[in-house]
Amino acid sequence: MKHILVINYSQSGQLNDILDRFTEPFTEPDDIEIEFVEVLPSKSFPFPWTGDAFWGAMPACVLEDGMDIEEINLKRENYDLVIFGYQVWFLSLSLPTMAILKDSNFKKVIRDTPVVTVIGARNMWLNAHERMKKHITEAGGQLVANIPLIDRNSNLISDITIFYWMLTGKKQRMWGVFPYPGVHSRDIKEANKPGELVLQSLTNNDYNQLQQDIHNLGQINISSSVLFMELRIKKIFILWAKLIRRKGTTEKKFKFWTNLFKYYLLIALFLVSPIVLSVYSIFILPFTKASVKSKKMYFYGLN
Repeated sequence: MKHILVINYSQSGQLNDILDRFTEPFTEPDDIEIEFVEVLPSKSFPFPWTGDAFWGAMPACVLEDGMDIEEINLKRENYDLVIFGYQVWFLSLSLPTMAILKDSNFKKVIRDTPVVTVIGARNMWLNAHERMKKHITEAGGQLVANIPLIDRNSNLISDITIFYWMLTGKKQRMWGVFPYPGVHSRDIKEANKPGELVLQSLTNNDYNQLQQDIHNLGQINISSSVLFMELRIKKIFILWAKLIRRKGTTEKKFKFWTNLFKYYLLIALFLVSPIVLSVYSIFILPFTKASVKSKKMYFYGLN
């Protein structure tokens, strides 16, 4: 009998839908037992978000504070495979995800255990994945594959639609004009395909080719412009998080500095980034294609 732990936190429910489809192949064999654990924060996050709660979560996310969560009660001390679903907040691991990684019992469970991560994100998951790899490795786990499912709309369009969804709770076409926000329903429906590959690797007890096989499905694609932006923006987020932490010593001051960050980010997203990306695409990208390709292969997990 193979024992699998599927653990995650999903604020909107989208990640639950992804994991349900991803794990469908595991429900067919009689010799596999799956344990699903959805982690719950001790103090729930609102959904839809309020503006103050959303922007106020930024410093703790970026600085990896974690948070209090309900006790993680697992049936077993050891599993043959752990499937870890997580969200990305502010280019970082979400607060509940960070809390799971800090949980001493969970760290014991993933020690010497294959771990597959499944991401549900807008389009920027690279920095969060690097941190996830670090925490899994430090706990003694073996990250054998990563499957990111993202919003495939252009960066600016997805910025608008994700804000609409997160702040209204409505996963629908904004004004009947914009595309649906979040991970496309087609991509969620096809999440069983990498799930089938993970099942094969589990059955054969061989994960060496798994990430390459997942990549060969053609479902994971990193945009060159998103790669360029994300590798630079995280450093700015860290500076802002430390500044807010240092200056926001009272509730009033904290709100002032998080609002300042909000306006900075909105200006950067909708005014500055289109200009910077245009310059990058025309004058820099054509001369750095080899370097960009190498970086993509790294984040694909193929070198």
